[in-house]
Amino acid sequence: MKKTIRFIIVLTLVILAGGSYSDSRTLMMADNTQAKNDEAKILQSWRGDYPVAQLNLFPEKQREMAIGFIGDAKTFEHVWKAFKPGEDVPPIDFNAKLLLFVRNTHFYNRISIGKVNVVNGVAEMLAMETMSAMPIEDKVAMSLVVVARNGIKGLKTGDGILQFSKH
Repeated sequence: MKKTIRFIIVLTLVILAGGSYSDSRTLMMADNTQAKNDEAKILQSWRGDYPVAQLNLFPEKQREMAIGFIGDAKTFEHVWKAFKPGEDVPPIDFNAKLLLFVRNTHFYNRISIGKVNVVNGVAEMLAMETMSAMPIEDKVAMSLVVVARNGIKGLKTGDGILQFSKH
């Protein structure tokens, strides 16, 4: 009986100690990194309306897409000036960070990116949007987030995976 009680106590202590263990690599990661299969920390975010007439400022292959990314400062500057006219362009180090976006493509709905998961190097955005039957006319709702580039090689879209260029 004493051996059984000792075994249960030792097992309980092992389980408790194991439950408090943390991978030191995860604890030591800075804002510019995330684990290969983890949630990417959202470093900056913005939401608002974007003029339909300025969709041509997005990367050519992403102009019709609901989900995408901007990978360079020049494109971001042009998009930002249409998105938030009169506001200073936020500085983003595109060598270390990615700018991801979601926007309406069928109906005008407020939209917000709540989370970015990374699985095997592919980012997947989880977004929430209101539901309406208002057609898109002169503006779309859009949400932008900045995450660390490290460990992310592509972005999951409805049609497949967009691959990021290497920096």
